[in-house]
Amino acid sequence: MIDIDHVRMSHSRTTFTPAVDDSLRAVVRSEAALPAAEFVVPPPSQANQWPEPRYEKHEEFTRALALGLFDYLRKSRSRGFVISLSGGADSAAIAYLISAMVELACQELGLAAACTRLGQPPAETPRDLCHALLVCVYQATANSGPVTLSAARTVAAAVGAEFLLFDVEPLVRGYLGMVEGAIGRQLSWKTDDIALQNIQARVRAPGVWMIANLRGALLLATSNRSEAAVGYATMDGDTCGGLSPIAGIDKAFLREWLRWVEAKGPTGLAPVPELHAVNAQQPTAELRPAEQAQTDEADLMPYPLLDAIERAAIRDKRTPQECLQVMAARFPEYDRPQLIVWVKRFFRLWSRNQWKRERYAPSFHLDDQNLDPKTWCRFPILSGGFEHELERLV
Repeated sequence: MIDIDHVRMSHSRTTFTPAVDDSLRAVVRSEAALPAAEFVVPPPSQANQWPEPRYEKHEEFTRALALGLFDYLRKSRSRGFVISLSGGADSAAIAYLISAMVELACQELGLAAACTRLGQPPAETPRDLCHALLVCVYQATANSGPVTLSAARTVAAAVGAEFLLFDVEPLVRGYLGMVEGAIGRQLSWKTDDIALQNIQARVRAPGVWMIANLRGALLLATSNRSEAAVGYATMDGDTCGGLSPIAGIDKAFLREWLRWVEAKGPTGLAPVPELHAVNAQQPTAELRPAEQAQTDEADLMPYPLLDAIERAAIRDKRTPQECLQVMAARFPEYDRPQLIVWVKRFFRLWSRNQWKRERYAPSFHLDDQNLDPKTWCRFPILSGGFEHELERLV
């Protein structure tokens, strides 16, 4: 019997050099001399001299995403952006990045030139330009709470976006009534949990698509890389959009970056204390009734652990047993039986959800850890799911 999953993993590891942290690289010193040459050393770029080097990744992430959004908007000839703003971290991050895009473009080009490049009429201030470019839509169901609504309003106001409020609960009720009438029974959270969650996410898609169509704007999907790795997203729901700008960014870094933007902000841009309304929350899809107290990490596992397993399993091509050993050393606060549960959950969800990753909107590649199957990380849609390896985890 041939274990195809094990053969594939072994082949990947022998034909792929995993990324290694710079701190772990061996340094070999040797004597060498370059031939003399006449050249002028350019002055160091001021853009890369950050006041706090420890936030270099945060600074570069902000500017890379802002530039990517600016270029994509200009080259796609779209007239702005639309976001389904949930009051959570992912959509808030994208809303802020668009405002940063506007501010940085105005600093670099001047306000008038930025308006011209983006095909917008003259604006009085960068905030006015952001208001013209960005529409944020909060779409409430019966399970939406006042905390996320308030956070969404606060973030939209802070970045200067236009804010719209849709009540999509009647649409949810309409679909439930139609389906229950057809199948001859009532749906319940005890027996139909996933279906009841997904219909809420899916009814939110047509409205924001319509706003994008009306404005000739680009609808942005808000999924992150952590969710993509385990399929924690609703196809034709929160994955809808023409561009998914943070699909290559892990949730743990995104939350850390948002706290930094709240407190400090990128060089040359003001911090956004209003993001506290988002940062104070535990990430939640807010699709189950409030009394169930749904959170992402309860559904999955702690995000830092999820991201660490993803790097070990996908970037570094480690087997489930090797991943377990790495996680046990790195996260001693969790006991081994619980780590086994989470490692098994990751590999099973990863294997079952490749079809979702195949359908994600294009995303930006900012590092060597992207999961985009069209241009980066290939994996079969159907596979053995590592079941033999997972059975042997102890």
